[in-house]
Amino acid sequence: MRLKIVPLIVLLAINLTALGQNETKSFSLKEAQDYAIEYNKTLKNAELDVLSARKKIWETIASGLPQVDAKADYSNYLGAEMMFSFDPNMPASAIPFNPTSTFSLTVSQLIFSGSYIVGLQTAKIYQQLSETAYEKGVLTIKENVNNTYSLILVNELTRDILKKNLANLKDTYTKTESMYSVGMVERTDVDQLSVSVNMLENQIRSADRQVVVSYNMLRYILGLPADTQVELTDKLDQIIEQINFTVLASDTLNVRSNTDFRLMETQNEIAQKQVTLSKMSYLPTLAGFYQNSQKILKPKLDFSPKNVVGLNLSVPIFSSGLRKSQVDQAKIALEKSNNDKALLYDNLKIEESQLRFNLNTAVEKYNSQKQNVEVADRVNKNIELKFSQGTVSSLDLTQANNSYLAAEGDFIGATMELLKAYTSWMKLLNNL
Repeated sequence: MRLKIVPLIVLLAINLTALGQNETKSFSLKEAQDYAIEYNKTLKNAELDVLSARKKIWETIASGLPQVDAKADYSNYLGAEMMFSFDPNMPASAIPFNPTSTFSLTVSQLIFSGSYIVGLQTAKIYQQLSETAYEKGVLTIKENVNNTYSLILVNELTRDILKKNLANLKDTYTKTESMYSVGMVERTDVDQLSVSVNMLENQIRSADRQVVVSYNMLRYILGLPADTQVELTDKLDQIIEQINFTVLASDTLNVRSNTDFRLMETQNEIAQKQVTLSKMSYLPTLAGFYQNSQKILKPKLDFSPKNVVGLNLSVPIFSSGLRKSQVDQAKIALEKSNNDKALLYDNLKIEESQLRFNLNTAVEKYNSQKQNVEVADRVNKNIELKFSQGTVSSLDLTQANNSYLAAEGDFIGATMELLKAYTSWMKLLNNL
């Protein structure tokens, strides 16, 4: 008996361990947004871009600060000699070239460089660009979380409605079979209801798959392992009730606060700096230096000084039109950037008008479809009562049931459209 019990205990322990690994996480909509901002891999990379841009600023600053370099060398002349004579009538004397080795320490300091100044300014603008890109990434993540969260709730609601309707239809089917057995209805009525039951069961299986797919989408956005169980604590009606759509639709877009426009403005600043940077190539560059050299292996004759102080001045004179071409290209790029900025401004104003229209339309459609569901529900219940009384056929019952399901489907679709329109509008206003 022990040999049979031990494997059972081991199996139980394995199952309990596996169960413990399938962690369940509960999220409200706000909690899901916050979690995604903290753990989403794409947003993590955008955050790293910000850090990299900050390091780039220090890199640029450091290039204009004192630089200290050490150098050591060794030379062997392979027995070479230098011949010299003070009297042409006397034989020449030979002085061999002994191996030499030198250690030198050089300190250099940039004194003036137009490119350095502009480069530092450009690096700071790049940091602003990366920070704005991160803000846009946050908005995009929030948008994706909102839409996916709503999609899950919509898919679950669809499935629940189908299951509820299936339960009612199965009850009606059972009663109809009993009525058929006593000759109160025809076989066609039973068959018609059987077909309707089968169709609903297929729809429920499809709805189950949609729920699974939408949960996987949310796990991906949140950066969760695939085996993590996710539970949503907010309900569709709660989310909608918290939103004042009338007030929102009256809001006005401040174009300059929009992340896309701010990105374009920053890129435009960079284009301006590129023009200035190209012009800096006409200016000279001045640097100072100090060098200390120590002979480790000295030659026989050594007249070189140990300490040297000096200046390096580089003056551009002629480049066969290279610098002018670079300036012209930068000016063309700036002009294109100005055009893109103006175009984006116009597009955002058009998008504002369109998204406001979409939001108002979605609200009207939602309210209309909500009323349609209430009417279709009353009609369906009335037809069910009449069918139980034998005053209408199964065809009438099936049609009423299909009309009710269609109304529910239209209402759920309108709900999803409303939430998507709301999310798009709030993203445009930079207020998600």
